[in-house]
Amino acid sequence: MAVKKTYEEINEKIRRGEAVVVTAEEIIDIVKDEGVAKAARKVDVITTGTFGPMCSTGAFINFGHSDPPIRMAKVWLNDVPAYAGVAAVDAYIGATELSEVLGMAYGGAHVIEDLIAGKKVKLVAKSYGTDCYPRKEIETYINKDVINEAYLFNPRNAYQNYAVAVNSSARILYTYMGTLLPRLGNATYCSASQLSPLINDPFYRTIGIGTRVFLAGTQGYVAWQGTQFNPQQARGENGVPLSPAGTLALIGNLKQMNTDFIRAATFHNYGTTMFVGVGVPIPVLDEDIVEKASISDKDIYTTIVDYSVPQRSKPNFGRVSYAELRSGKIEINGKQVRTAPISSYTRARKIAETLKTWVKEGKFFVQQPVETFKLGQSVKPLEIVTEEEI
Repeated sequence: MAVKKTYEEINEKIRRGEAVVVTAEEIIDIVKDEGVAKAARKVDVITTGTFGPMCSTGAFINFGHSDPPIRMAKVWLNDVPAYAGVAAVDAYIGATELSEVLGMAYGGAHVIEDLIAGKKVKLVAKSYGTDCYPRKEIETYINKDVINEAYLFNPRNAYQNYAVAVNSSARILYTYMGTLLPRLGNATYCSASQLSPLINDPFYRTIGIGTRVFLAGTQGYVAWQGTQFNPQQARGENGVPLSPAGTLALIGNLKQMNTDFIRAATFHNYGTTMFVGVGVPIPVLDEDIVEKASISDKDIYTTIVDYSVPQRSKPNFGRVSYAELRSGKIEINGKQVRTAPISSYTRARKIAETLKTWVKEGKFFVQQPVETFKLGQSVKPLEIVTEEEI
């Protein structure tokens, strides 16, 4: 008889402390030993995790009103500009915004990490002054305990697969995929592969708007599909896209986050970014979910892309499995090329294990999406046109 479970049934088992919870790594061996049907009957929740650089990350902050009040038109946090065009004392700071003093050595990601860590941050704001907001400038110090709301709102996180980056040119390239050595001197990749949330739910059956997630050490939510959401990418026989596809827009309380699971970073000659930890519990509703989530690195493929070509549609050197990538070397055009991850599989495993513990202890429940993502859309390029042409 086919296995069928509901969110309500699974959450009731979580409440009673009876839910069987395993990580996306563990389900691989369970299915191998016991088969899909038996695993689906046995397991209630599969936890996933990923930890890597997610540039499209930032935080909304409400500073509170001063006396006399100010309508903050320009805002700096530790000399990093924040966008203040949202309300009188609200601002949004993006992870990749750079310090006007330190440049690439410090940016919005570092401000966010400093706030999460409880450190003091210098706030400077300027205004043109109005009758209701007469103050024209302010300089003070804040931390996460003295501001009002502070929440992460990340437009694009947890990419569903990502390309391998190589460089066939004669010079070193400095990119968001790290330093790429000339003449195929190395290859970098960025995915938790068999642990990654959207790889384990490739058609977004349980991950959608409203899904409860692990975000940087606390509970967060999927707010929307992420920007550049591109589910129409080519997929392998197992349904997993062979290049960047789905993404998630995530939201969560910055004040409750933990710097074990969110860290600022600087990529040499590129700029700042934010390493973000994301985990999603996948409820076992039926056998298909188990079958998809039991995929292993040897069956997950991605595309090798040449970053030395400036065009958006870069040439590629074929496809490679994550088992090959994690072996430390791959072959490109007959040449052995060293590989290195820019994401942390160890930290992704810790996220999946932490989430597993939370679910087993009744601290984290699975949430049915209020709306699922649509598969029939694709990302459009930016076309350069004249005013008359549009």
